Amino acid sequence: MSQNWNQLALVGLISGALSAGAIQLLNHSEKDVVFKEAPAVSLNKLTSAGNPSGVPGDFTYAADVSMPAVVHITSTMKVSRGNSQQMQIPEEFREFFGDRVPQSPQGPQKQQASGSGVIISPDGYIVTNNHVVEGAEELEVVLSDKHTYKAKVIGTDPSTDLAVIQIPANNLPALTFGNSDAARVGEWVVAVGNPFNLESTVTTGIVSAKGRGLGIIGQKQRGNFDGPAPKIDSPLESFIQTDAVVNPGNSGGALVNLKGELIGINTAIASPTGSFAGYAFAVPSNLVKKVAGDLVKYGNVQRGYLGIMLDELDSKKAEEYGVKETYGVYVKSFSPNSAAKEAGIKEGDVILKVDGVSVNAVPQLQEQIGRKQPGESVTLTLSRGGTTKDVMVKLKNRDGGSQLLKLDSAEMLLGDLGVQLNDLSPREKALLKQSGVEGGAKVGALEPGKFSRAGVQEGFIITKLNDKPIHSVQEFKKAIEGKKGARVQIEGIYSDAPADNFTFGFNV
Repeated sequence: MSQNWNQLALVGLISGALSAGAIQLLNHSEKDVVFKEAPAVSLNKLTSAGNPSGVPGDFTYAADVSMPAVVHITSTMKVSRGNSQQMQIPEEFREFFGDRVPQSPQGPQKQQASGSGVIISPDGYIVTNNHVVEGAEELEVVLSDKHTYKAKVIGTDPSTDLAVIQIPANNLPALTFGNSDAARVGEWVVAVGNPFNLESTVTTGIVSAKGRGLGIIGQKQRGNFDGPAPKIDSPLESFIQTDAVVNPGNSGGALVNLKGELIGINTAIASPTGSFAGYAFAVPSNLVKKVAGDLVKYGNVQRGYLGIMLDELDSKKAEEYGVKETYGVYVKSFSPNSAAKEAGIKEGDVILKVDGVSVNAVPQLQEQIGRKQPGESVTLTLSRGGTTKDVMVKLKNRDGGSQLLKLDSAEMLLGDLGVQLNDLSPREKALLKQSGVEGGAKVGALEPGKFSRAGVQEGFIITKLNDKPIHSVQEFKKAIEGKKGARVQIEGIYSDAPADNFTFGFNV
């Protein structure tokens, strides 16, 4: 299957390209969300549904259990036909909006689109995809019993395309979390969602593959990197692939086993047309549970990093690198302040297991590490020179430390905004000073986020934030820290036209 972006689409809302603001996040008090979890079982020859291999599936129980816990989400956003954000909608996503894109050029217009979500706790917490809620000014949730509620965003994680919202309701039918590690290729699964606004739709299929990394989150390929630098969170993809029918509107819906346990959140399809063509992908429930729990407790995901550049092995790569193994994950290099390097991992090592779980692909390793917090330790089983050994690694955060990151820290905000900033070189400062510009913070790498949606390009130099002069990256971080949910106004220039000043604003 080709991994060309034209053949891969996030299902449901692709609202980020149209956003004109976002719902403010709630304050957080480190509250734990209470999940319903299936009893732990050993990973043996049973399927995750608890049935012996080969037993035909009866889908009625799974449908009865899961349908009440899957909701219909409608997002409303303002769109101005004349602004640059709308013009940035990729052609392959046009059909998701169709006639809903407003045609009037006069002022901002209301535009709606829909997706799905899964109730994960009786007190109103719902998990869905980030692309379902991103940029929305209003969210409406319809339960399976037709009750309608306004929802608030608790937190989002673009790196896994997950989000948690909450409605003011109690005693809701929360879905039980299953063990996605126990899901086996070939076992029956059920997808529940609201495709094309058809509420409570159930489709069936099998698990076609696990640990798929497609390179669709964040659009830009960032390589097989697991480290705290650069500062933007690298996408974490380790999808469960299924042939259960999934279409636009299924985003954020449930993938369940035959016991009605959640084993994934439906997120993407592989299709040349934007509609189902045989392949659908879901975020594994074990990763969903970690991300959702962090979003509720902290408002952001506390993600641990090894700090290594990785490569997958096959017979050709093994020969190229001079190793005997044709499986496992090869350690190519390290990021600055690498936790793995400090623990004694060396270039040329081959990682075979993480905490006893075999990893034969980069996405599988990233998923296992992505479930951990900074400061937690993992045991890596690796091969070095033909000898197998275990090494314990204490994970770091994306800033290179071991502490949890605050929701409104500058590093966290920069990641949420999708921008990496660099200081100007002495030569750049000298050239700009001739035009009366005393300094600034230069935009480097861009990921999908509020900077890119504002039309900012790499090389843009930030000179002011809320009318306060900015001379360096440190000054920008100091000025933006603590402004989560507040509106900021940014001014800046491009070095090839320093006389042209650009201004834009958004809610952080």
